[in-house]
Amino acid sequence: MDTQKLIIDKIAAVLDSTDKNQSSELKKLIDQAGHIFIAGAGRSKLVSSFLAMRLVHCGYSVSMVGEIVTPALKDGDLYIVISGSGGTKTLLPTLETAKSKGAKIAVVSMKATSAMADLADLTLKMGNDEVFALTKGLPMGTSFELSTLVYLEAIIGEIVFDKNLTEDGMRSIHANLE
Repeated sequence: MDTQKLIIDKIAAVLDSTDKNQSSELKKLIDQAGHIFIAGAGRSKLVSSFLAMRLVHCGYSVSMVGEIVTPALKDGDLYIVISGSGGTKTLLPTLETAKSKGAKIAVVSMKATSAMADLADLTLKMGNDEVFALTKGLPMGTSFELSTLVYLEAIIGEIVFDKNLTEDGMRSIHANLE
């Protein structure tokens, strides 16, 4: 079994079945936000960290939810949550708080309807039920997480083109206390 091909084909199938128009809606929310808060749990948190870092490189003001130095969320901010199920119990109360404070909420999920989608201003539904069928060799959410990572990196690529960002300019913002 060529598992690399299996993974690449699965990511391609998910991306092919994902509405491409969603990216412009998310970019609009990102550009309108005073501050951007990002969260996920488990491996989705790892994907959310990728997005947070890249948005910082693009010049946005970004914080990861749950970090000790995360500031208060306010009206006009954006809260992006990555959750395959759209119902991660540890994150639901944070969406309720964000909503009560006047923030916009974007949820990236496998589910168009969920507890999180009910609170969201934008739900970016990745793929369809068919492409997320269990696949041996891609256990426990791998298809969602890898596809979401690629999808969000493509949005970063669009932002780079839209804002005419340069590698040198982005690198000047990159962490230097590593």
